[in-house]
This record gives sequence, C-alpha cells and structure tokens, in this order.
Amino acid sequence: MSNIEPDQRRFIDGIARLFVPWGVPQTAASLYGYLLLCPQPADLDEIARDLEISKSSASVAARLLEQYTLAHRLRVRGSKRILYEVSENYEEMLTQQSRLLEALANQLLAGAQMSRSKKIKQRLKEIAAFNLAARDAMAEMLQAMSAKRRGSAGQ
Repeated sequence: MSNIEPDQRRFIDGIARLFVPWGVPQTAASLYGYLLLCPQPADLDEIARDLEISKSSASVAARLLEQYTLAHRLRVRGSKRILYEVSENYEEMLTQQSRLLEALANQLLAGAQMSRSKKIKQRLKEIAAFNLAARDAMAEMLQAMSAKRRGSAGQ
C-alpha cells in the first residue's frame, strides 16, 4: 500500500510530465518527484511500495537518476541496504546540458562551413548562435547560483 497522499501524487506526476519530454523515462521522472518529497533517504523497498512499481524498476530508475546527478545513493554500514536521496548537486545536470548545447553549436558551425548553400549556412549559424547564447545564459545563471550558495554557506 502506497504512503503517498493525493496531493503528493499530483506533485510527483507533475514532475514526471515535465521530465519525460526531456527524455527521462516515466519511472525515473516519477522517482525524482518522489525523492524531492522524501524528508530522509528511501530504500528500494519503500520506493517500490510507494510508487507501486517493481523493486527492479525502482533500482533501474534510481541508477539512471544517479547518472543524471539528480540522486545519489547512500550505503548503510554493515548492511547491503542502499538508500537513495535527491542530490543537492542539481547544477551538474544543467552543466551537462550546457556542454551539450556547445557541442551542438560546434557541430552546426561545422555543417555551415561545409555547406555550399548560403541559406543553409545562415540557418546553421543562427541555430548555433542560439545554442551558444543559451549555453552562456545557463553558465551565468549557474555562476550566480553557486555564488549565492557560497554566500549563504558562510553565514
């Protein structure tokens, strides 16, 4: 029986709806929403019960969230039990997205160089410029958030 209340379920489903279009599988997206609401780390049995999924699905989803740096695992000393909690390092996923924007821009610029069509060259350069502007805006925001964190940690 799930321990999730209806308003929590709506939150979890809402997070999942936002993450699935980014390519995050439904179960992993739901698990992320769930972990955001967990006051303490949860084990796979709790996750499986509360999200009403199999333990193996919970494990796969948790490992995927670890790869995305949205969650991390904690080992219980003297036990095989593994706990998962939401990561406080949410900047890393955006840093990875920033690298992807830059790589895409570079690929588009390479395509523009090889193209013989002025129209295609212009199109690829405009899309590359857009991606680089998004990367720069993201980097600026990440720097501001990091500075804010450092400032609040010193208080």
